[in-house]
Amino acid sequence: MSVTDTAPAVQSRWAKVLSEVFAPWVIVIALSGSVAWQATHAVLPTIAWGLLIAATSSILPMGVIVWGARRGRWDGHHVRDREGRLVPFVALLVLSGGCLALLIRWGAPRMLVALDVAMIAVLLVSGALTVWWKVSMHAAVAAGAVVILAVAYTPWLLPLLLLAVAVCWSRVRLRDHTTAQVVAGTVLGVVVGGGVFALTL
Repeated sequence: MSVTDTAPAVQSRWAKVLSEVFAPWVIVIALSGSVAWQATHAVLPTIAWGLLIAATSSILPMGVIVWGARRGRWDGHHVRDREGRLVPFVALLVLSGGCLALLIRWGAPRMLVALDVAMIAVLLVSGALTVWWKVSMHAAVAAGAVVILAVAYTPWLLPLLLLAVAVCWSRVRLRDHTTAQVVAGTVLGVVVGGGVFALTL
C-alpha cells in the first residue's frame, strides 16, 4: 500500500482524535477552571467555582447526551443529527441558567458570571440557528474559548485560534459539518461568546 493510499486513513484518525480531545464538553471543563483561577487566584475557590460551572455547563449535560445516545434518542454523543439537538440544548440552557442564578446568589466574581452569560448567549444563538441549520458547536466552543481566555488573560493567547482551525478541519474531514457550518460556528464563538464575555466584564 502506498503513502497516498494510507494518507486518507491517517487524516481520518487524526480528525477523530481532534474531535474527541477538543470536544465542547472537554473545552468547557478546562475553560471553567482557567477562568475561575484568573478570577480568584486561589486554589479552593478555583475548584469550587470551576466545578460548579463545569458540572452545569459540561458534565451533567454530557451525561444527558450519553444517556440519550445509549437509548437511541440521537445518533451518538456528538449529536450529529440536527433534529436531535433540541433536548440537549434545552438541558444545557436549564442547567446553565441555574448555574447563573447560583453564581449571582453566592456572590461569584464578575468574571465567572460573565463566562456563564457568554456560554448561555452562545447556546441561545446556536439553538435558534439549529431550528433550520446545523452550526458546528465544536467550532463555536473552541474559537469562543480562545477569545475568552485572551480577554481574561492576555491577547498573546490568540494564536491558539490555530487549534480552533484544526478542530474545524476535523469536523469537515469527518463529514459531520460543512465548511460553511464550521465557519459559522467560529464566528458565533468569537463574536457572541468572546464578545458577550468582554462586554459583561
